[in-house]
Amino acid sequence: MLAIPFSASPSNAKTPPVSTTNGDVMAVSWGDFQAIIQLSAGLNVAILSFVDISIPAIKERRRVFSKARQELEIYRKNPHKVTTEDKAAHAGAVGEIDRQLFDLWRETSEFETVEDSMIKTTGVFGFIGAIVSISLLWYSGLHYDDPIRTSGELLTLLSFLSLAAAFFINFITAFKAAHYTKRCNDLRQQMRQKL
Repeated sequence: MLAIPFSASPSNAKTPPVSTTNGDVMAVSWGDFQAIIQLSAGLNVAILSFVDISIPAIKERRRVFSKARQELEIYRKNPHKVTTEDKAAHAGAVGEIDRQLFDLWRETSEFETVEDSMIKTTGVFGFIGAIVSISLLWYSGLHYDDPIRTSGELLTLLSFLSLAAAFFINFITAFKAAHYTKRCNDLRQQMRQKL
């Protein structure tokens, strides 16, 4: 019976890393690292639109504050308070809510200056990350088989860090805006109950 030679591994199987004469494994090439760079490029380009996440929250906060001020003026002129005692008690209750609303407005106005710079910073981080990652993607295409150096790995890490920073700043901005909106809505609820 004839013995047919059989290869243990198919020709399309991935070959193990090539070792040098002294037993060290060869460095990772730009081609091996390209999937990570593609992920970085895609996410960094997407982060440029993440500013849109916080803008609706900021607009909603400003709308709610404006609405609260209008409602307070309507409650201030409540025509159902006829007697002197009712008018005095009503004026005191309106004044209390007015002070709370003013304090909240002052707190948010201080944050607004920080808020504007945070939105700009999100865009800057996203833009830097996108430029770095797209440049790395282009470079990795030209040097597909060349070994990647530590500087290339650090630049890729930088692109992910800029992505994380942009997302974190944008998240904090939206969170603070939603927090102030909730506090203002709580004051509006107090108006309905007390005034």
